[in-house]
Amino acid sequence: MNAIVRRRYGPPDVIEVADVDKPEPSDDEVLVRVRAASVNPADWYGLTGWLYLFRFPTGLFKPKDPRLGTDFAGVVEAVGSAVTHVSPGDEVYGGRTGALAEYICVKNAVTRKPANLSFEEAAAVPVAAITALQGLRDHGGVGAGTRVLINGASGGVGTFAVQIAKALGAHVTAVCSTGKVDLVRDLGADLVIDYTGEDFSRRGERYEVILDIAGSRRWGALARVLERDGRVVIVGARKGGRLIGPLRRIVALRLRSIFSPRKAGFFIAKLTRDDLEVLRDMIEAGKVRPVVDETWPLAETAEAFRYLGEGHARGKAVVTI
Repeated sequence: MNAIVRRRYGPPDVIEVADVDKPEPSDDEVLVRVRAASVNPADWYGLTGWLYLFRFPTGLFKPKDPRLGTDFAGVVEAVGSAVTHVSPGDEVYGGRTGALAEYICVKNAVTRKPANLSFEEAAAVPVAAITALQGLRDHGGVGAGTRVLINGASGGVGTFAVQIAKALGAHVTAVCSTGKVDLVRDLGADLVIDYTGEDFSRRGERYEVILDIAGSRRWGALARVLERDGRVVIVGARKGGRLIGPLRRIVALRLRSIFSPRKAGFFIAKLTRDDLEVLRDMIEAGKVRPVVDETWPLAETAEAFRYLGEGHARGKAVVTI
């Protein structure tokens, strides 16, 4: 089968389409014929090896696993003897390392895809939407009436965060650049702030939760607009240096919040079947929809990564297979 691999760290030019063995499902696995996959910032770091800290688990000098990609959507081709929640022929979506390939075996994070989405749309959901869901619901405690500010509302995670916060009953203020204001407003934000013309930290408004995806503001600016018992949920941060990258800012925010009633916390999302099903229900109910920015065929996956690396995507970049 064809699969996207990179045998060394580097720019998108190191990506190649390789002929690799088709996987065989074990008793607890699902074999999926992949129809679409999307790319995420974590995939970009895995491609480039830019951040040395991330190389320790994946290979210090070259990748231990040459495969790329996580998000996928496709059709079940076969299931192991212990699998009961999906059957051959089902249209599914989920997440597993190596998703940029014609076939993939998945153990846990796979379930029926939302019936009202195409494969390309469904492939845009898993990592970004689960990050938004877990950040808001589990780490932010967002519910009915919560005043939420989303800093970085127009990218992959941000577009889902606006909609999921609204689905949870929150009042949403979204921060993005000029060219993306209409998109974010259309997703349901109660107020959209164009950061090129206005500083959200100087408006005098207070929020119970800030979902910080952009990672563009210091603790003082964030704390200024937080309620006394408010919380910053850190999802993203600027690259920083190559040794520890965004970790420096994350640690700095955590340390600054230790002696304050206002808190800051960072998390890494976990792909689970339960949350994929929660998202499916939201999507089928019309409360959440993915925003697909651009699509590329498998042979042009390098272009998808190049586009992602530019940092200006409106929603998700998707590869069709």
